[in-house]
Amino acid sequence: MKKWICLLLALPLFTQAAEIRIGFQKSAGLLSMMKTQGSVEKSLPGHQIKWIEFPAGPQMLEALNAGSIDFGSTGAPPPVFAQAAGIDLLYVGAEPAPVNSEALFVPKDSPARSVADLKGKRIAFQKGSGSHFLLASALQKAGLKFSDITPVYLSPSDARAAFVSGGIDAWVVWDPYFASAQKAYQVRVLSDYSGLPLANGFYLASRKFVEQSPQLVSALLEQVKLTGKWASEHQKEVSTLLTQQTGVPADIVATWMQRSRFGATPVTPDIVANQQRVADLFYQQKLIPKAVNIASRVWTWQPK
Repeated sequence: MKKWICLLLALPLFTQAAEIRIGFQKSAGLLSMMKTQGSVEKSLPGHQIKWIEFPAGPQMLEALNAGSIDFGSTGAPPPVFAQAAGIDLLYVGAEPAPVNSEALFVPKDSPARSVADLKGKRIAFQKGSGSHFLLASALQKAGLKFSDITPVYLSPSDARAAFVSGGIDAWVVWDPYFASAQKAYQVRVLSDYSGLPLANGFYLASRKFVEQSPQLVSALLEQVKLTGKWASEHQKEVSTLLTQQTGVPADIVATWMQRSRFGATPVTPDIVANQQRVADLFYQQKLIPKAVNIASRVWTWQPK
């Protein structure tokens, strides 16, 4: 852990104190890890850091819109839905796109052998989450539309109960919920992001916070970048830390970490194009009420 603490030395100091409210999810490894380790507090002495937990990205961005948080991270879909709803957010950083840490799956005894077999079936997922895009992309590849299935909008915990009881036919969710379901129920995976358009995760901030405190935004992203580098090089230590923090069994956390990709980069033109594809797919399938422009909401971070 001492090596990890040394990463803080590269970050700038600030003389004007401020309260920084950060939204996080326990299932979003880096920010959750940074909360536990106190890395933001160490890198920004004198500032009051307030951490607020959310069950998923959509709820987090509702809080950002309400002025309850300044900064947070989500998958690709939540900010698209937020933009379509008029929330004034900015994309300030990106993280590597997941490939197999999120999946669409069915019970082991399900007759469904492919995504196409899910026509007319009840599929649970968190509305506006990364799972929403994975499902939309998988259906499109299989020649189906959203109208061909019955969406069941549930949080991960509620979806798990419905999956166990047989109240749904399929479930789309991210790690560690996905890894837990694999172990507990020996599920059959019908699709992850393999062969589908990838979608980055994002670090997001309110426009007000960015305009008033651009140096603080940069400092937060630098800490995310450094912690991500450390996490990628110390997976065993990260697994131990997250097991203690989340209460998730060690073997499930190990699977989750093996499939995770950590870090923070500027939102490049290629990443903007990827995110625009996410937004366009949602608009084409009438999942959002209007088209949105991603490039108009990007803040350019210049890493050290």
